[in-house]
Amino acid sequence: MSDLTATQIFNEDLPAKLEKNADSVTKVNAVYQFNISGDNGGTWTVDLTKDSDFVSEGASDDADCTVTMKEDDFIAMWDGSLPGTQAFMTGKLKIAGDMGLAMKLQKII
Repeated sequence: MSDLTATQIFNEDLPAKLEKNADSVTKVNAVYQFNISGDNGGTWTVDLTKDSDFVSEGASDDADCTVTMKEDDFIAMWDGSLPGTQAFMTGKLKIAGDMGLAMKLQKII
């Protein structure tokens, strides 16, 4: 088990990855909300309608797509050991809102 936490992913890893790919990221033009449960879980907004500073802590009033997961499953999906499709099919990944945007998100992260 890695020492990676959802907090670390949203505060460090994901913002760095999104900034590095800002050109393709902003083409998605959507707002995502992540509800992650667990010891280092929380709620984060990933706003891909902006040019930078994509990730913020807290909920969004205008999320186009909301992703709900347990922290362990989210980390497994982040590190590639749990495919997104499998997580969704087994109920570990719940999506509310635009399903097409969820598929786009998988390509970005």
